[in-house]
Amino acid sequence: MTSLFIDRRGVELELDGEAIVFREGGERIGTVPVAPLTRVFLRGDVRLSAALLGKLGEAGIGVVVLSGRQGKPSLLLARPHNDAARRVEQIKRSLDDGLSLAIARDLVERKISRQIEWFDELRADNMNARYELTRAAKMLDEHRQKIADHDSAATLRGLEGSAAARYFDGLKAVVPESLKFSSRNRRPPKDPFNAMLSLTYTLLNAELAIALYGVGFDPYVGFYHRLDFGRESLASDLLEPLRPLADRFALRLFREQTLTKDHFSSSEAGCFLGKAGRARYYAAYEQASESLRAGINEEVDRLIERFDDTAAVRGIDSSTEAA
Repeated sequence: MTSLFIDRRGVELELDGEAIVFREGGERIGTVPVAPLTRVFLRGDVRLSAALLGKLGEAGIGVVVLSGRQGKPSLLLARPHNDAARRVEQIKRSLDDGLSLAIARDLVERKISRQIEWFDELRADNMNARYELTRAAKMLDEHRQKIADHDSAATLRGLEGSAAARYFDGLKAVVPESLKFSSRNRRPPKDPFNAMLSLTYTLLNAELAIALYGVGFDPYVGFYHRLDFGRESLASDLLEPLRPLADRFALRLFREQTLTKDHFSSSEAGCFLGKAGRARYYAAYEQASESLRAGINEEVDRLIERFDDTAAVRGIDSSTEAA
């Protein structure tokens, strides 16, 4: 299964049987079969026929439209899960503070554990950053051990924020100095590495929202991230333990020089990836998609398991594919 990234002005897409036809200036310039696709990402002045949108929705293929220089996503979701019982149960359980806190603790614990595991790997290959990574991993472990002591989502978020600061202190020791990365910043990102973190988090969050919707959850009703207008809070929940995977991917892009600082432009408005860089990024993202989507499917499956008792009563098929 694969994704289709389209970042080209003046392209028109239409349906021809079981394939997507690309036209430019009325001339047919290529085709892509629908069957292997899982996601379609659109950026720029791209036009789609209603017949094609209907086909994508019928096939369960979500469409992500990235708008503006920051690539803010709009989601065109495929057909939903046929049984609404899972969404009803999700909403009921989201009102249970004890259950929500248990889910939140699990998400934060697994996120920090993955950060520590990655730093342990990095120490073996980065002798010049060994001290910083060791110190950060130790502090992360101290934060992890305190998770059970927090009896509210608010105090847990405070612990997570403190752990994140320690994490990025360690991570900056292995990020190439040419990128001028000193800490996590966003909206907008101020350096190339932060720009890549933001873009990768954005794509993963969109993919999570589509996957959740497809198996019957409401992406907007979360447990750790509470209701907030316009935010896919449940997708944001499940993104937390996946962030270290995204960070690993972003670092590899620069270490292997798939991207360099020359692929970015910076101004007072922020740091943005240029078109040539986006082509390289999308190709790399697709190459890494197997492991990234395995992480997405794992998180969705874990959530389904929490609802299995209700699923058995309601007759919901909890083996439905997540993506």
